[in-house]
Amino acid sequence: MFAVLRERDLLVHHPYDSFATSVEAFIDQAARDREVLAIKQTLYRTSGPASPIVRALIRAAATGKQVFALVELKARGDEQANIAWAQALEEAGVHVVYGVVGLKTHAKVTLVVRHEAAGIRRYVHVGTGNYNPRTAQIYEDVGLLSADPELGQDVAELFNFLTGYSRQRRFGRLLVAPVGLRSSIIKLIREEENHPNGRIVLKVNSLVDTEIIDALYHASQSGVDVDLIVRGICCLRPGVPGLSERIRVRSIVGRYLEHSRIFRFGAADKDARYYLGSSDLMPRNLDRRVEAMVPVTDRDLRRRLGEILDVCLDDDVLAWRLCPDGSSERVPTVRGVNAQQRFSELALARAQAGAIPPDA
Repeated sequence: MFAVLRERDLLVHHPYDSFATSVEAFIDQAARDREVLAIKQTLYRTSGPASPIVRALIRAAATGKQVFALVELKARGDEQANIAWAQALEEAGVHVVYGVVGLKTHAKVTLVVRHEAAGIRRYVHVGTGNYNPRTAQIYEDVGLLSADPELGQDVAELFNFLTGYSRQRRFGRLLVAPVGLRSSIIKLIREEENHPNGRIVLKVNSLVDTEIIDALYHASQSGVDVDLIVRGICCLRPGVPGLSERIRVRSIVGRYLEHSRIFRFGAADKDARYYLGSSDLMPRNLDRRVEAMVPVTDRDLRRRLGEILDVCLDDDVLAWRLCPDGSSERVPTVRGVNAQQRFSELALARAQAGAIPPDA
């Protein structure tokens, strides 16, 4: 997989792209590779000591690699389990820490440091979902695998921040909460107001933050088209005359739980900016959690993210829409577009075309 990542970034869309042969394989290969010097990972929820992720970290530590795991003990409902496998990691020689005082670490990031002929190279994974093989089969999530040097430096600085070795407040590529994610999102929203064909598409689990809601209202009043795909709580009222006429809100409810967070700013694909990561648009995420959103710059991967959003917006089988009065109604079926079925078809087509080599 390292050879592939030196050539290009990879985007994975779970469960349509296998978690076992992508993210799991990345961490397992890092654990076995003699040239890997260090592995660092945040763990919010996983499937316990039997998890292939936990086993890989233990195996890496046993071979003398520097292994660091940030374990979030305050993951609601998983506190006891997290304590148990954190102890198993510590006993195996993994350096386990429990995050920044006063903040819950919700970011989904992995850093692999490898010695190569050209020098030290960093490989990273930034995702929207937990490192949990079980939920990866039923939660819809996306993730970016990359060997981009600037992104690798950012992730290294993020881990320094999490361990208290750095007071890093600015990052080159990453958008990080609580050190500026809200202000960055509001800035991106406002910039769309300067474009004649301004467009914003946000896919999140929840939209509650009043500052971001107000920014979206203002964007709508300034002529920006806004589409929101919100699985859970949405405190914004769409389609209200004089307030949010250009805002539409929908949810996708199907076999898989829609869990990814994807942001798009811009109308034309070639100019649109895309981000993915762990943060929902809620005060708890933006103020009281460590979150990471990563820009996706590769043209083909941006096109794929755009495709994911467009399919969700075209869905008329699983989709519900939010009405101005706060009620929800089914979107009438006209073309029979089922987003989750379509994603399965797209993943199969990519596999048959060899988009990701089978031995990647």
